[in-house]
Amino acid sequence: MTRVTVQPALFIWARQRARLDEAELTARFPHLAEWEAGEVQPTLRQLEQYAQATHAPLGYFFLPAPPEEAVPIPDFRTMGRGMPRLSADLLDVIYTCQTRQTWYRDEALVNGETALPFVGSVTLATPPAETAALIRQRLGFSVQARRECPTWTEALRLFIAQAEQAGVMVMVSGVVMNNNNRHLDPQEFRGFALADGIAPLVFINGADSKAAQMFTLAHELAHLWLGQTALSDATLSETSDHATETWCNRVAAELLVPHAEFRAALQQDETIDLALKRLAKHFKVSSLVVLRRMLDVGWLDRDAFWGAYRAEEARIKALAARNAGGGDFYRTTVARVSKRFAQTLVASTLEGRTLYRDAFRMLGIAKPGTFNELGRTLGFPT
Repeated sequence: MTRVTVQPALFIWARQRARLDEAELTARFPHLAEWEAGEVQPTLRQLEQYAQATHAPLGYFFLPAPPEEAVPIPDFRTMGRGMPRLSADLLDVIYTCQTRQTWYRDEALVNGETALPFVGSVTLATPPAETAALIRQRLGFSVQARRECPTWTEALRLFIAQAEQAGVMVMVSGVVMNNNNRHLDPQEFRGFALADGIAPLVFINGADSKAAQMFTLAHELAHLWLGQTALSDATLSETSDHATETWCNRVAAELLVPHAEFRAALQQDETIDLALKRLAKHFKVSSLVVLRRMLDVGWLDRDAFWGAYRAEEARIKALAARNAGGGDFYRTTVARVSKRFAQTLVASTLEGRTLYRDAFRMLGIAKPGTFNELGRTLGFPT
C-alpha cells in the first residue's frame, strides 16, 4: 500500500483551520493522532478524504510547513483576534462572495449599468450624523416606515429590501453556501462589505442574532459609503480601537436610532425594562440597539449599561434558541445569495449568457429541478 509523506504539522493545521471537534474527526480517521505525531503516514486516498473533511486544498498537504493564510480583505475585527487561525469557513465565504461580485459586475456592465454615486461618497471627516442622513435618504429608511412594520424582524427585512433596491447586494447566511454542516461562527466575524461602484456587496453572518444583523447591515453600509472593503465584527457593546470602525458604529447607531429623536423620546423616571420595550417598539430596532443609544446619550452610565446589556443579550439568545427552526429552502437560498443577485443570475442563465454549471456553483445547488423551482420562486416562468 503506497503512502504519501506529509509533515505532521499540516494535519494539525487543517484540523484547527476547519474548527472541527478532534474526537469526531478521530472517529472518522482512527490514525489521526499517529499522523499528527509523525508515527504513521496516510495513503493518498486517506489524505484526499482528510482534505475533503477539513475543507483544505489537497496540494497544501505537500508543503514543508503550514501556509500563512491572510484575510483576503482589510480586517477590522477585534473579537476574532484570539482565535488560533482563520477558519476555512470564513475564507470560503469571502472567496464565494468575491466570485459572485465579479460575475455580477461583468453582467451589470453588459447590461449598461453605471456606477452608483453613493459608493465612496463620504470620508471619515464627514460627520456620522450627516452620513446617516445620506444613507437614510438614499434608502428611504425612516423611523415612521419601520414603525409600521408589525415586528422589528419585519423591519430588518424592509431594511434589506431597501438596501437592495438602492443597488446593494445583501447576502445573509449562517452557513457556507447551502451546506448546513458548515456553520459560520459569529464569534469569528459578523459581516463584511465588498465595496464596488457597480456591484457593492454586504454579507451578514446569519448565525448571529437578528438584533446584531440589523446593526451589522447598517455598519457595513457605512463602509460602502466610504468606498471601503472591510471585514468587521460590528459590536454594539464595545468601542473598537479602529477609528474607521468607531466611525461606522456611530453612523449605524445614528441611522437606526437618530440621536435627536431618541433623546426626545426618553422619559427620565422610566425604568430600564419599560424604556427598552417602549423604545424598541417605537424605533423598531432591537433592545440592544436601544441600550447602546442610552449609553451614547448619557441616559445610562457605563456600569448600568453593561449590566443591562449582558442580561438582555442572554435573554435574546435564549429566546432565539427556543424559536430556532427550519424555513422554506428556496426563500432561504434567495436570502443567502441576495434577491438582486439571484434574479440577475437566473435571468442571465435562462437567456443563455451564463452556463447552468456556473449558476449552480454560485448558488450552491446541484440539480436543474432545484434551479427551476428557485426561478419560479423569483417569478420566472421556468
